[in-house]
Amino acid sequence: MRWTSLRLRLVVVFALVALTAAVSASGIAYWLNRNTVLDRTQNAVLKDFRKALEDSTRSLPQRPRCAELQDAARQIAGGPQNYTVLLIGVDRDGKDCAATTNKDLLTLDAVPKSLRSAVNEVRKVDESNRYPHHLYWQRREAGDVPYLVAGAKVIGGGPTGYMMKSLAAERQDLNSLAWSLGIATALALVGSALLAQAAATTVLRPVQRLGHAARQLGEGRLDTRLRVTGTDELADLSRTFNRTAERLEQRVEELSAREAASRRFVADMSHELRTPLTAITAVSEVLEEEAESLDPMIAPAVQLVVSETRRLNDLVENLMEVTRFDAGTARLVLDDVDVADQVTACIDARAWLDAVDLDADRGIVARLDPRRLDVILANLIGNALKHGGSPVRVSVRTEGAPGEGEAGGAAEGSGGGPERADAGESPRGADRAGGDLVIQVRDHGPGIPEEVLPHVFDRFYKASASRPRSEGSGLGLSIALENAHIHGGEITAANLPEGGAVFTLRLPMDASRLADDGGNRRDGGAGPERGRTTGGASRAADKGTEDDR
Repeated sequence: MRWTSLRLRLVVVFALVALTAAVSASGIAYWLNRNTVLDRTQNAVLKDFRKALEDSTRSLPQRPRCAELQDAARQIAGGPQNYTVLLIGVDRDGKDCAATTNKDLLTLDAVPKSLRSAVNEVRKVDESNRYPHHLYWQRREAGDVPYLVAGAKVIGGGPTGYMMKSLAAERQDLNSLAWSLGIATALALVGSALLAQAAATTVLRPVQRLGHAARQLGEGRLDTRLRVTGTDELADLSRTFNRTAERLEQRVEELSAREAASRRFVADMSHELRTPLTAITAVSEVLEEEAESLDPMIAPAVQLVVSETRRLNDLVENLMEVTRFDAGTARLVLDDVDVADQVTACIDARAWLDAVDLDADRGIVARLDPRRLDVILANLIGNALKHGGSPVRVSVRTEGAPGEGEAGGAAEGSGGGPERADAGESPRGADRAGGDLVIQVRDHGPGIPEEVLPHVFDRFYKASASRPRSEGSGLGLSIALENAHIHGGEITAANLPEGGAVFTLRLPMDASRLADDGGNRRDGGAGPERGRTTGGASRAADKGTEDDR
């Protein structure tokens, strides 16, 4: 049991309550029994001593001899209470005489001074006090043995008598009682702990079942239900959970059906649009070729039709790609890719060589999907060229490879990069054994506004509401991020202190494991896939960037 568990707290509380009650009851019982035993013994001894002292000294002369006092002491001590007696008197010659039945135990010095003073004190006789002397007693220990010491002066000028009674037997009885009460307290504590454990189990078992059911519900098992028994509060809680789970399951089924219908609608719409778009695209290409021979008044309209047709075609392609991601049918088609060659091919295919600086070592080979890597690079570089400032700098390096340090370009904003090694020095294909491929795309523009930065990868997000229409569809960076995720990677965006924005793509050097698992972390299903390219120049990737800052 954890120290913070409810079961442990219940057991501890039960045990503390039982311990407090048992100790209190045992203490009260011991105190009452102790007083009863001591009072009974004390009263019996004092009563016997008073009577024996009175009977034994009645026949003594006022000034008895020491031998007579000794005989009287033995006679008093010979009673059933078995106590020691000391008689103090004055003989006929006026000498003090002390007669004791045990010289080693009871002498006048052994009697407490306070007791002697009380015994010898003469009290005034009146209606409330009929006798000048009284019987007094004290409890004391001698040699670790408890004794009852009592004394009284015989009225009428007789001797003074003291007695000492051992209370060892009573203490032994009280010790036995204390042990019995202690054992009873321990048994009560153990019993309360067992009772608390049973009560906690009875109470917490339904709670544990509820917690387990809640975890299953959170994991997506919406058909989870609890077995309800009884009519108590826990049963009501279980019924409430079942009703909630049932409504949640119904709601999720409705939302899933709507989402599936929406995906089918988008996919069907995109497929249906491809046929007329193909015809429109062919016509627009013909019009574009004949634009110079058309009426100057018609030429702008022709250019507008051509550009909007291309934009619509790109939007349909993007929608189909997004539909594949949402449906979980996107798959990886892996190949060994020389990253530097792939980046160069992506830039060259889009005629960006003059506007992009590449910092990448040859020979960095990763096992990735080249078409999807091309789409990512095209969107990141195109976005930097469109919304940032030239020159755009692309750097490639590896991190975390066994036995390797960082290679390739330096991190953006460092003021420069390390000296390049020759292309043929050491092939980097071994990096696929582990580590990450890191590609950074930096521009020299104004950067991304802070309020826009968290939304740059959102679908159809526009940085400015005043210009909702732009050349892009607002899907490019979102598609790039999904392509990174399908590789098991990530894309982050940030602003540099010296100005400009930087997008960092981090991918595993070998995505084979993800391809074996289905190529998509959300779903392993298979589905239609577009053609694969190794050089990075696919028609789908020619869209460039589609997001606005």
